[in-house]
Amino acid sequence: MTSKQSPIHSGFGATTTAAETLVGRDLSNTTVVVTAGHSGLGLETTRALANAGARVIVAARDVEVARAKTSEISGAEVEGLDLSSLASVHDFARRFLATGRHIDILIGNAGIMACPETRVGQGWEAQFATNHLGHYVLVNLLWPALKGGARVVAVSSAGHHQSGIRWDDVQFKHSYDKWLAYGQSKTANALFAVHLDRLGQNEGVRAFSLHPGKIFTPLQRHLSQEEMIAAGWLDTSGNPADPTFKTTQQGAATQVWAATSPQLEGMGGLYCEDCDIASLASGDDDSFVGVREYAIDPEQAQRLWALSAELTGIDALSAQSSA
Repeated sequence: MTSKQSPIHSGFGATTTAAETLVGRDLSNTTVVVTAGHSGLGLETTRALANAGARVIVAARDVEVARAKTSEISGAEVEGLDLSSLASVHDFARRFLATGRHIDILIGNAGIMACPETRVGQGWEAQFATNHLGHYVLVNLLWPALKGGARVVAVSSAGHHQSGIRWDDVQFKHSYDKWLAYGQSKTANALFAVHLDRLGQNEGVRAFSLHPGKIFTPLQRHLSQEEMIAAGWLDTSGNPADPTFKTTQQGAATQVWAATSPQLEGMGGLYCEDCDIASLASGDDDSFVGVREYAIDPEQAQRLWALSAELTGIDALSAQSSA
């Protein structure tokens, strides 16, 4: 089933909070995995889902910090996961599968933005590797626990407007640009959801991607104050200056909505923003609103999946769908 990339007028909007999307919902007996569910939007996501009754597995690189941040959230448990290390992803998946639990929701919330040029794994560019490849491998390895009914939510960004997949130099071997690298990784998140949804439908797994909005979180840790002043995010005194920035509670809302809303039943492979399905961005629109066609193109999604499988040596879903 192909879903339509068009708003459904959900009744929510840019100022909706994560808790507001869950009013009246009981998520008892729901198991959720949230990568980096202890920081920024992830922490607000964990809090909202746990307060609605969900059991939330917070997958975090620094376990001690994550436990401290989530210690007062009933229903949250912390497990170690470093998405930049495939060995760590394999270890997390092995430990989780050994519990025999089913995953109802997986939210790929972790990410890095505009970092200095960094290489991980087999010389992979760090933003592509951490934001996309790590989550790609995680979902493939956790597939036995997702089958039978689950939603997978990939946290993308309007940053995808900055770059499609650079097929001739995905790893930025020739000329590194931190913003183009970030944009490519966010396009990869959206394309991942498109193809995952295509492969997972017969097993009851649907996937979505989203732009959470502009929010001040630890995601900006690689940016200087001067850069944020130049971008208009801060004034010259270092205070917030852009009125379109959301609070963390508002920023977490779209991923919580995409993960849980009954309004999305029977849909998938869609890019969302402001707690609704996003519109397509027109070719000459530089507002960063909506989704670019290249980020939801099924042919590019399949091509990215094949590249990811080649790079990581993991492809549980394609093998299943062709069996």
